[in-house]
Amino acid sequence: MARLYDYFLGGKDNFAADRAAAEKILEVAPELPAAARANRAFLGRAVRHLARNGITQFLDLGTGLPAPGNVHEVAQEVDPGARVVYVDHDPVVLVHARALLEGQGGTGVVHGDLREPEAILRDPGVLEAIDFGRPLGVLLGAVMHHIADSERPGEIVAALREAMAPGSFLVMSHGSSEARPAAVERCTEVYRSAGLPLTPRDRDEIGALFEGFELVDPGLVWLPQWRPDLSDMIDFAAAGPQASLGLCGVGVKR
Repeated sequence: MARLYDYFLGGKDNFAADRAAAEKILEVAPELPAAARANRAFLGRAVRHLARNGITQFLDLGTGLPAPGNVHEVAQEVDPGARVVYVDHDPVVLVHARALLEGQGGTGVVHGDLREPEAILRDPGVLEAIDFGRPLGVLLGAVMHHIADSERPGEIVAALREAMAPGSFLVMSHGSSEARPAAVERCTEVYRSAGLPLTPRDRDEIGALFEGFELVDPGLVWLPQWRPDLSDMIDFAAAGPQASLGLCGVGVKR
């Protein structure tokens, strides 16, 4: 999944099989590269917002392959002392992330599976960098739609929420089944035929994952609509923000 996302972003860290699968997906959802850029831009804006509001530690779950505007780069622009732990279960992601972060202060890379949140929360590498007694930012960027309903996504987020101190933030983007239903259905079929789970959800289902959090303004919106800069809307001037294919939000735990 990380290598497909890298391909959609124009990256080079992917294999021939990834590119072949990506091209099949693009046949039914040609807007995916713009959607991937919109997701990346949303995460950058959200991290910057959290850092400006005093969050100095971040847990990025399902981080994907490094790309311009990594979380530690954005957060440390605001606060050079910000700490970031990246978590992923893809060995290729881990190798690239560790190479990128070698010698970087305040960052760490941990192997972990989001379907086992308790194991992530007690991982020594996470506990070394993250103080769960203080507010933090937990990032779930374009990852929860790879968690099937049978894997109890609500319970996964609840486990994370219980570990977060009051004043912590949850940042989430999620593929929407309401964007272009026919294309989303075909895209889901292509993903699954490649052995990759994909479960787009509707607005109510995605909103339910924020249970226990208070959504900050502007609430649950299409990716380019969350506190956008002017440049964030360029890709969607004609087709509209729903062409980003994903909804997003930032919630705070009171």
